Amino acid sequence: MLATGGRPPDGPGWAFEMKWDGVRIIAIAGGGEGQLFSRNGNDVSAAYPEVVAALKALPGKESLVIDGEIVALDRDGAPSFGLLQRRMHVARPAEQLMGEVPVRFFVFDLLTVDGVDIMRESYLERRARLAELELPAPLSVPPHWVDMDADRLLEVAREHHIEGIVSKRTDSVYLPGRRSPAWIKTPLRQRTEVVVAGWTPGSGAFGASFGSLVLGAHDDTGRLVFIGNVGTGFTHATRRILRGALDEIEVSASPFEQSPPEAGAGGWHWVEPILVGDVEYREFSGERLRMPSWKGLRTDKPPAVVAVPPLR
Repeated sequence: MLATGGRPPDGPGWAFEMKWDGVRIIAIAGGGEGQLFSRNGNDVSAAYPEVVAALKALPGKESLVIDGEIVALDRDGAPSFGLLQRRMHVARPAEQLMGEVPVRFFVFDLLTVDGVDIMRESYLERRARLAELELPAPLSVPPHWVDMDADRLLEVAREHHIEGIVSKRTDSVYLPGRRSPAWIKTPLRQRTEVVVAGWTPGSGAFGASFGSLVLGAHDDTGRLVFIGNVGTGFTHATRRILRGALDEIEVSASPFEQSPPEAGAGGWHWVEPILVGDVEYREFSGERLRMPSWKGLRTDKPPAVVAVPPLR
């Protein structure tokens, strides 16, 4: 079941959970066995052996299908997608990597018990069943709050560097594969200034403008360094205007001392780094902005003062 995006709802009848910045997983456990499946149905059990071991060690003889999210926590105890990426693309992690990047499995829904479908039970009924489970580490059931002030919970999420909150109707049933307004996700975002360093070719409707803008910022030594690409947040009119401005300041060489490897094969175009933009983003891991969205050009700041975003 998937959530729709939007502001948290007002009024009674809603429960709230924190929005964990991880990998959504459906887990099957029972009879001393355990399996993990990604959203697209791939078996990813081998990638997270510590989670599978915990599923196999579940007490009792019940078979379970549970929904949750695998996360990696940073030194402050906050989920870090950048850290989790070190595990996401490793099919069979070595002991050293598992030690460096341990993962947790946050369980937030229960779908079947001993082969009995309980998805038509209400959210609160399913959560009550979850609370009765004895889950060994690294499995755990994160808290939920009923009829709380959603704006206050958003502030708590922000203070603890959590991605946001998810609001769920207390009477909602579980609709597998459906994006339902009974679940509403409200992510928190950050903003930063960027230097426009180039653009990548577009295709289809964007063939006449660009696919994405190449972004840079200055590090502690004053060097302009690559911090990612942004390809969303533009209107068609903005794309046309920006492409015209980019054509006027195009240069032949990259403004970066070290360009990203994909630039060579991607037909990237470089520009004089004089345009400053504003972007919204989810996270900066030290290499690239995650989920950036363009908000507009800025004329109130010179490029020289645009610095790399701080790490969380």
